[in-house]
Amino acid sequence: MSKIKVYIADDQTLFRKGMGRLVRSFPNVSEVKEASNGKELLDLIKEEKPDVILMDLEMPVMDGIEATEKVLAKYPNIKIVVLSMHDSQQHIFYLMELGAHAFLLKNAEPEEVQEAINAVLKNDFYQNQLVVEALRKGAMDKKKAEMRPVFQNSASLTDREKEILLLICRELTMKEISDKLSLSEKTVHNHRARMMDKLGVRNTVGLVKYAYDSGLLE
Repeated sequence: MSKIKVYIADDQTLFRKGMGRLVRSFPNVSEVKEASNGKELLDLIKEEKPDVILMDLEMPVMDGIEATEKVLAKYPNIKIVVLSMHDSQQHIFYLMELGAHAFLLKNAEPEEVQEAINAVLKNDFYQNQLVVEALRKGAMDKKKAEMRPVFQNSASLTDREKEILLLICRELTMKEISDKLSLSEKTVHNHRARMMDKLGVRNTVGLVKYAYDSGLLE
């Protein structure tokens, strides 16, 4: 298992230090760095890029939303796991639209933090009940606002692409999908890349959000 670097951005010193100790205990983590706001985080990234960021939302100087926007715009390969006290579906939906890879509450169990970190590295996103409900509600609200039929946009994907997308939403890896569909792993990666290009999304979170928006997932 390759070792990873994790950065933690949170202005609450006690929480940040405690989370740092927890993450350092994970067997695949080689380095943990801390920042008390978004600006400090960006300064750290300029020196050395992490694999994963655990991002608080409410911070002074630069909050987590602005920091997430800046990180994803400049460093699209860095995975962002949002950690927040707020479980507002509006907040979660907005962060997922922005491109965050996971959303956890600050009272999440240590096992879920580890699971989320591993999932965003392996599958490009982590889907828990918070995210599922927020994406579902966001998609429903969007459909009502646009007054359009549920399956209108899904026509731009082929049947094979829809099949692969649904397996991605079930959190299967590219290897697991290739085995299940008797395709090469390269072919599955190519399908995924074509879907992202067709739909104008930049990561797997965007594909999952599209699945809800288009009605492929209810």
